[in-house]
Amino acid sequence: LGAWATPAVTGSTVWLFLFDPDFGPVNRMLGLGDHSWTYGRISAFFLVLLEVVWCSFPFVMVTVYAGIRAVPTEVLEAASLDGASQWRIWRSVLAPMLRPILVVVTIQSVIWDFKVFTQIYVMTNGGGIAGQNLVLNVYAYQQAFASSQYGLGSAIGVVMLLILLAVTLVYLRLLRRQGEEL
Repeated sequence: LGAWATPAVTGSTVWLFLFDPDFGPVNRMLGLGDHSWTYGRISAFFLVLLEVVWCSFPFVMVTVYAGIRAVPTEVLEAASLDGASQWRIWRSVLAPMLRPILVVVTIQSVIWDFKVFTQIYVMTNGGGIAGQNLVLNVYAYQQAFASSQYGLGSAIGVVMLLILLAVTLVYLRLLRRQGEEL
């Protein structure tokens, strides 16, 4: 759970050190020499993706584990006694029972990951070379505060708000439907 409690700036700095071209242990272990992970568009996004997944994994893991623990053991025993393999038990028993939790966790992760600003800003030094690693919130920040185009920055913020509002409405509808099923 330490990854979830780690501030985004600290976590991003640690990841930058791990993948540093000169001193990073990852390049040494992989034998990549002075390969820079933050200069390429795809490798920089991949590095940020790894760090965001690392930070959100504890929440997802604890939530899914709680869902698995809530499954009645009688249901699993009945499936086992009926001769179902472990794969069949997962596919036919556990997965359908965990579907509401997996949907809620996925939507909540989308909402949280939509606001990824610090990781991209810190790890790509403000959006990467020539802005190749910009996401909406970093672009809005650059337009509003670096270029003094406050109208464009706030318009991007409104678009982001509308997108998140739509995702949140889907999330609330699923929560309400899950409450009705219980």
